[in-house]
Amino acid sequence: MKRLTIGFVMALVCTMIVISISIINLFSSSDDRGEEMNKEGESRVVNAVNKKTSPLSGKLDDYIQQESILDGSLIGISIRSAETGELLYDHFGNIRMRPASNMKLITAVAALDTLGGDYTFKTEILTEGSITDGVLDGNLYLKGKGDPTLLASDFADFAKQLQKKGINKIEGNIIADDTWYDDERLSPDLIWSDEQWYYGAQVSALTASPDQDYDAGTVVVTIRPNTVGEAPTVSVSPTTDYITIENNATTSEQNREEDLTIERQHGTNIIRIDGTIPTGSTPIKEWMAVWEPTMYAMNLFQEALKNEGITWTGDKQSGKTPEDAKLLHAHDSMPLSDLLVPFMKVSNNGHAEILIKEMGKVEKGEGTWEKGLEVVEEVLSQLEIDTETMVLRDGSGISHMNLIPANVFSELLYTIQDKDWFSTYLNALPEAGEADRMVGGTLRNRMHEHSVQAKTGTIYGVSTLSGYVDTKSEGRLTFSILLNNLIDEDQGPSIEDELVNIIATQ
Repeated sequence: MKRLTIGFVMALVCTMIVISISIINLFSSSDDRGEEMNKEGESRVVNAVNKKTSPLSGKLDDYIQQESILDGSLIGISIRSAETGELLYDHFGNIRMRPASNMKLITAVAALDTLGGDYTFKTEILTEGSITDGVLDGNLYLKGKGDPTLLASDFADFAKQLQKKGINKIEGNIIADDTWYDDERLSPDLIWSDEQWYYGAQVSALTASPDQDYDAGTVVVTIRPNTVGEAPTVSVSPTTDYITIENNATTSEQNREEDLTIERQHGTNIIRIDGTIPTGSTPIKEWMAVWEPTMYAMNLFQEALKNEGITWTGDKQSGKTPEDAKLLHAHDSMPLSDLLVPFMKVSNNGHAEILIKEMGKVEKGEGTWEKGLEVVEEVLSQLEIDTETMVLRDGSGISHMNLIPANVFSELLYTIQDKDWFSTYLNALPEAGEADRMVGGTLRNRMHEHSVQAKTGTIYGVSTLSGYVDTKSEGRLTFSILLNNLIDEDQGPSIEDELVNIIATQ
């Protein structure tokens, strides 16, 4: 009996040893050695044991462990050589994270690869009628094809072009045609409270912008203080009666803090202003999204016609342009290569969603988020990026349902360097420490001491940064830092800057 017991114990011990060895091998194969594919498609094995004992890895690991702001959060980091694509550091690099506006890195890649840097958006004015003695006998159609850069000055030019053709009166209706895209105005997962702000503006094939940031579908509301006790002066740009202002605010004493609330009532274009603004203080500006941008653009066009003395007998409507309508005037936007600058530098959400719908229209015949995102996935697949490991819901990253691993971003940024449009792409990225807003963009006040070109990203609980950094000893690297589940996303940039500092000084 004793001999049986000893034998049983020895067998049990041996079994435990085998299990322990298996577990060690399992972790060695999954954590310590990761098989990668280099740019030529050849298999490359990255030894993570050596990687983890490198000075860079040690400093990054120490910082992550010691930074209390990261307690309870998720952080995905991926760093590669921009020359070879070798994975140099990986912290939860294959875990799907919310990318916020780092999603725009992917949208821009797909747009350049699909549409090309020379691509322009058209706006057309057409009619099925005829012109006799200054009278257009028939309807006039304003057909939008996605241009997010139309300003009030462009609509003024449209009216001038019609007058040059001898049109002084329109015997018919003026019809806004936005059927180039579908009528889904808001991206799929937009938070309801965001839809009144410029970053949640409605998407239409016919729209207008207030200034050269080209926040399509928005107006700028400016509030200027007056003397104490009086209502502040409120102005809207561009000038339009499409917006109604309800000004309930007052001007307070000079030493008071500004306490204004600016809200657009849902489903309307009534913007209500409440609270106080101190006398002598700097005017307050807010970029507010309009309700139904198609008719906003139409309103600006009508005002331009009036200013040129062109009258009409019918109504303003929305509808589809007849197939046999004749072209009176066509306008081209700036090329995509130029549009990418405000898109990426100042992180324009509207541009991202328009590009998604435009890719769907051009490649699939449907200007929808669904078809546009299909195009994005096809482009990524052609670049040998694994689309099975991600969830794509929009083009801007405002959705909290977008899920992309950090390793995908660092790999994509490496892979696209041999594309003929890469210089255009790189030029559009914000450059750290550059004061010019259309050069430094969202990085103009950050990391002045380093050479960094990267895309920022922020949504509730999320802060991200992915791009290129020049280092002291490793040359140029591609990197992605995705901070998720933060208590305060505004604390994210300082953490990203410190991580980049560690990377750049190695």
